[in-house]
Amino acid sequence: MKPSHIEHIGIAVKNLEESIKYYEEVLGLECYNIEEVKDQKVKTAFFKVGEVKIELLESTDPEGPIGKYIEKKGEGIHHIAFAVENIEDKLKDAEDKGVRLIDASPRKGAEGLDIAFLHPKSTFGVLTELCEDKNK
Repeated sequence: MKPSHIEHIGIAVKNLEESIKYYEEVLGLECYNIEEVKDQKVKTAFFKVGEVKIELLESTDPEGPIGKYIEKKGEGIHHIAFAVENIEDKLKDAEDKGVRLIDASPRKGAEGLDIAFLHPKSTFGVLTELCEDKNK
């Protein structure tokens, strides 16, 4: 598969506003983008640390994926996202190697990226996201 880099680390939070304050006031980072992804029932905020992004995820619906995650596991690291090229091929390759897919084909995510998730039961407990920026 050979990802080019870690695209971002997703962190589930209960309150985006309070969490942004921590990242800005304590860590000294700058929130450069806040966006809602309606079909994923989530509001996101992004920070950059070097070349890696931190994505804070607040559920807009308790029944959405992040709402359910926080209910079950609490706040914290939700996923790690890797940047890839030809995401469709990478998904097929992962599936051919026995990895269980959450997304059989990519969908639109935050910042206009094409995204797809690999199931944590096949990735040693780590929810893994593949991301492709087709605008580059």
